[in-house]
Amino acid sequence: MTQPLAFTAPGQFWRGNLHTHSTRSDGVLSPEEVCRRYRAEGYDFLALTDHFIGSYGYPIVDTVPFRAPGFTTILGAEVHSGAMANGELWHILAVGLPPDFAPSDSPDFHPKAGQETGAEIAARAVAAGAFVAIAHPQWSGLTLDDARGITAAHAVEIYNHGCATGCDRADGFSIADLLLSEGCHLSLIATDDAHFSEPDHFGGWVMVKATENTPDALLAALKSGAFYSSQGPELRDVRVEGDHVVIESTAVVSAIVQGRGTGARAVHGHSMTATRVPLARLNGSPWLRVTVIDAAGKRAWSNPIWL
Repeated sequence: MTQPLAFTAPGQFWRGNLHTHSTRSDGVLSPEEVCRRYRAEGYDFLALTDHFIGSYGYPIVDTVPFRAPGFTTILGAEVHSGAMANGELWHILAVGLPPDFAPSDSPDFHPKAGQETGAEIAARAVAAGAFVAIAHPQWSGLTLDDARGITAAHAVEIYNHGCATGCDRADGFSIADLLLSEGCHLSLIATDDAHFSEPDHFGGWVMVKATENTPDALLAALKSGAFYSSQGPELRDVRVEGDHVVIESTAVVSAIVQGRGTGARAVHGHSMTATRVPLARLNGSPWLRVTVIDAAGKRAWSNPIWL
């Protein structure tokens, strides 16, 4: 039997958002109010990730004063440096940065000659202790060659709620699946990318399995892949048993297993909470991932399982 770490690690699930902005960059609410709203909505933790560029003063916002019983924060930023293939600046999510993380030479949202590359700033963030994800691939116009270059990343942002509501470019699965099929061991995160200037909040989150709701424990769990992502449904267990994937969840109408290339199989029904999906159509894929969809169309996604 093979199971993802999210369902075997000790502890409990904590709900959190890893991508958020405030008035310290291009958001419309103060850091204190952003934290208050996530806490009021029942989130266990939040990473405030304002844009790490010179025009905003390279902010790594101190959210420690806004922690409260049952609610914690992780310091972070959306870091930028270097040009992608389309000539636009890299956007890389870095959660768990130290407050003294050295700025890149990124005065604004335009690439500058001589600044460090996206790969270099991602590697520097990982070396500083951060959990690093390739942000909103579809919104960015990311190519596969671009993504291949960020070898230090832990994850790909596969759902971005702000990009869903703002421009209908929320997806990161195409890039993620191609990287997985090339043997890259990456996890998959859903986020808000909330600015609160439109309905871009409380739409996608991670459920992190950890023994305590503290920044260190949450970061360790994120780096190890002990989490899943959701818009609403809960995953209770995902495991490979022989030639089937067994999925335990809150009530869903569809359970889908995806793998390399065209490999996929779906089971549909009503109020399904324990679903067995055969692997016959996975075409010998060395990895698989799971999606469940509830009656309202909301999804939850597992991290990849390597077989």
